[in-house]
Amino acid sequence: MVRVFIRERASWIIMFGLSMGLLLFISYLDPSIAPSSAFYIVFLQSLLFLFFLFYRYLKETAYYKSLQEWDESSDPAGMKAAERPFEKMFQQKLQEQTLYAKKTVRQNLHSLEQEKDELLSWVHEMKTPLTAMHLILDRLEDTHAQSQLKYEWLRVHMLLDQQLYSKRLKFIENDLYVEVTDLKSAVFTEIKDLQAWCLQRDLGFNVHLKDEKVLTDAKWLGFILRQILTNAVKYSRSSDIEITSSVKAGSTVLKIKDYGRGIDPKDLPRIFEKGFTSAASHGENSATGMGLYLAKKAADALLINLSIQSYPGKGTTVTLLFPAENEFTRISGM
Repeated sequence: MVRVFIRERASWIIMFGLSMGLLLFISYLDPSIAPSSAFYIVFLQSLLFLFFLFYRYLKETAYYKSLQEWDESSDPAGMKAAERPFEKMFQQKLQEQTLYAKKTVRQNLHSLEQEKDELLSWVHEMKTPLTAMHLILDRLEDTHAQSQLKYEWLRVHMLLDQQLYSKRLKFIENDLYVEVTDLKSAVFTEIKDLQAWCLQRDLGFNVHLKDEKVLTDAKWLGFILRQILTNAVKYSRSSDIEITSSVKAGSTVLKIKDYGRGIDPKDLPRIFEKGFTSAASHGENSATGMGLYLAKKAADALLINLSIQSYPGKGTTVTLLFPAENEFTRISGM
């Protein structure tokens, strides 16, 4: 603070130094002024000036030190009261700007909350006609048309589902209901929903699951599996998708392996970034770059370690490492 004060008052110090220098120069030119008297005056003036600077330092820096301790979460009304006119003007403007910023933030948050509620309401309303459409599709006699329409229906359903969960993700801690969940049942439920798409792409699932029970939220686990299986089907070739489970050190491990085109090594570190799509999928309108991002966020909230290994042309393996029951209980405080 001393250095800042000296830099702030540098013009004063320079002006005082020039004045004292001028006095000594005049005493040198004018024989009637004794040099000793001039030096004595300069000495006294310097002492007086130093005391004046010290007084101004104590007086002025007290207010600015309070500004240093103030942060964006503090209320300007709680700041040290300004004493000088410029300080009062600054503090008044700061308080006005803070009040305006807080008002704007409240309005924006209210608008965002309204938009979120409206969007969630719209998504829920869309679910009803989609369910009716699915029932109508089941009654179609033309199996080829039925398969194609179910595929398109599934795409719409997945996009709406993704939008719904992306809005819920911000409040996932309030939405979680952790219970003992049958892993095999959760996996087969998601596979069943993808059946029409798999038939169209001539894909199958090679499933080897034990009767594993995991402590998690069944709804959010289903969402995570949906994003992973959707990607596996989307980028797979005609080979079956392998799903296996095992137990390591008391933790359940689920692996989902496809034999598709794989992921470019340079893209692998960014696959969990929001909105990221690899260069290979830029030409695909269906790629949103949100599936793995949302899956990773949800997995982190459930203490599931989600990792991916992939090699171009050889496929991709997604691994979900579930926490042991005692570990989940210790971390989540259940």
